[in-house]
Amino acid sequence: MRISQHSHPSSSSPSRGEDATQPGSVHDRSMGDLLRSVRNLSDVQVSRIVLYQREHELRFGEAAVALKLASEDDVLWALSQQFHYPYAPQDRGKHSPELVVASDPFSAQAEVFRDLCSQVAMSAEAEPQRGGHAVGVVSPDVGDGKTFLAANLAVAFSQVGGRTLLVDADMRTPRQHSVFGIDGSAGLSSALAGRTGTNAIQAVPDLPSLFVMPVGTVPPNPMELLQRPAFALLMQELLTKFDHVVVDTPAFTRGADARVIAARCGSAIAVGRKGRSRIAAMNGVIGALGTCRTKVVGVVMNER
Repeated sequence: MRISQHSHPSSSSPSRGEDATQPGSVHDRSMGDLLRSVRNLSDVQVSRIVLYQREHELRFGEAAVALKLASEDDVLWALSQQFHYPYAPQDRGKHSPELVVASDPFSAQAEVFRDLCSQVAMSAEAEPQRGGHAVGVVSPDVGDGKTFLAANLAVAFSQVGGRTLLVDADMRTPRQHSVFGIDGSAGLSSALAGRTGTNAIQAVPDLPSLFVMPVGTVPPNPMELLQRPAFALLMQELLTKFDHVVVDTPAFTRGADARVIAARCGSAIAVGRKGRSRIAAMNGVIGALGTCRTKVVGVVMNER
């Protein structure tokens, strides 16, 4: 099975100066130099910022924002360049506010996803394997936050290096195409039905290492498609092309789809919602994963 990828042209904003993907371009420049370029600051304005910075014992970016010579988003962009950390600015409006790791990568909430990303990666490193690693994201019921976690986990993986693919395998209630603002007309279902086009996998603007395979057309027989050999072959092929594969799944209440998908991934993260998910339901999910020899690499309680 061969899957084609659809790549977007460079989506870096012209107002943000040089191409951040080129070595030696902006990564070694100071905060002042970066803000000067994005805001076209004059020498007089830079001197004002430096003076304000010293008087109030602030960082350069904080002083620039206080003087209204730069915005918080400008400072965030500059930080992302200094730390080799791609992100999707909130003012672009292309993606959902749910993508907190993309729009606010230095927040406390984003740090939680980076920690989870590290745990999954360390678990994968403990088991010798060829190619990349895959993890399915499962939950007892619809609305537990599974799609939210899968999307942000994929963004976190892409930011720390390595090609990352997010597969929307929830062929009951797919949402990842809406979250990322991409075309959802083709994807997993067409690949499994043998009708793969050139846009089954799409690049995500602003996040150069991240790709998404949406569901495509919602099929009437998702369980049958997943049980065909084609799905196992597809996962094997994807793991030769990507370092990290994160798979969103249907809720357990929608059938056995999630269990089948998690088994093909080899590992899974179970997600519950605080104040809603019952211990018995979570235990049921974990127990079902155990029957198909899927390694549970984490259990997350979603507060969002």
